[in-house]
Amino acid sequence: MRRHLISLLILVLAGTPMLASADRVKDLAQIAGVRSNQLVGYGLVVGLNGSGDQTTQTPFTLQSMKNMLNQLGVNVPPDVNPQLKNVAAVTLHANLPAFAKPGQTIDVTVSSIGNAKSLRGGNLLMAPLKGADGRVYAIAQGSLVVGGFGVQADGSSITINEPNVGRIPNGATVERSVASAFTNGNHLVFNLNTPDFTTAHRIVSSINDYLGPGSAQALDGASIQVGAPRDMDQRVAFMSLLENLEVQPGEAAAKVVVNSRTGTVIIGKHVRVSPAAITHGSMMVTITAAPEVSQPAGGALGAGQTVVVPRTDITVKQEESRMFKFAPGVALDDIVRAVNEVGAAPGDLVAILEALKQAGALRARLIVI
Repeated sequence: MRRHLISLLILVLAGTPMLASADRVKDLAQIAGVRSNQLVGYGLVVGLNGSGDQTTQTPFTLQSMKNMLNQLGVNVPPDVNPQLKNVAAVTLHANLPAFAKPGQTIDVTVSSIGNAKSLRGGNLLMAPLKGADGRVYAIAQGSLVVGGFGVQADGSSITINEPNVGRIPNGATVERSVASAFTNGNHLVFNLNTPDFTTAHRIVSSINDYLGPGSAQALDGASIQVGAPRDMDQRVAFMSLLENLEVQPGEAAAKVVVNSRTGTVIIGKHVRVSPAAITHGSMMVTITAAPEVSQPAGGALGAGQTVVVPRTDITVKQEESRMFKFAPGVALDDIVRAVNEVGAAPGDLVAILEALKQAGALRARLIVI
């Protein structure tokens, strides 16, 4: 059973020989300045079925409602505090994609910030979405789609998923576009998603082979500068050609990633181990409580008193510990095979890898998350 468990928990990255595959430049890098922007806002969700905020505990919900009614020409006296049950104060957030133009729509996520029990069935009233500069870039409004729900009865409750968060597909209309660096200058810069000198060099070579020597140059291990035409129509066609070039990315450095919470271990293809002999075992202590009843002399009619006498059995079991040896430059397959033969549990495997790293025998970065 342990062998099967270890085999499932050790996820091998490129552990078996495979044909080299090429990736498109658009999958390896992004154009500098072409990015999305985060938007945030505040609003009110109405039409809830009694599951809104308790306004006595969330006075900002009542204040927001009064301000909205006042703007619509409805004056609520200062000494009147309606006990609203169908209204909830919410925060809004959305991503404004690159090149988004006024009139286009984007999705909006709505989250309760008060003590509303559920946003299911609610409708968001018109609310502005602002960027980091404080300017309004979109206006949101619409009916919420909530995947979760909760039920309460007689002090018992059950909740499925999260009822206080919802989405409004295409719920915000873009009002202002964001200037992009794509239209500026005579050059464009590709930023690699994962910085790597080998990948950067190969992309530069591929572009120069396609466009001619000197068309591209690497600025560092993460950025590549390419000369681009000034005319926008030609620049778009130019980028379409470049982003579809296929390049074989460089292989990642040798790493061992350990998730200490789940026991998952990921071992990279290039991980090697120096000569080392390992033995690992564990001690199991079992404590069993078996209370006994002591009767007085003469049975139940005797003068004594019946008492419960505690009795505890403690057993110690030392698991069999076998030693295995790694030869110089042992590869990933040999590491997995050796650990499976020992029958190490996930926690034991983590301990073995940490000990190998401390001994200087693990030729890889050990990353614990």
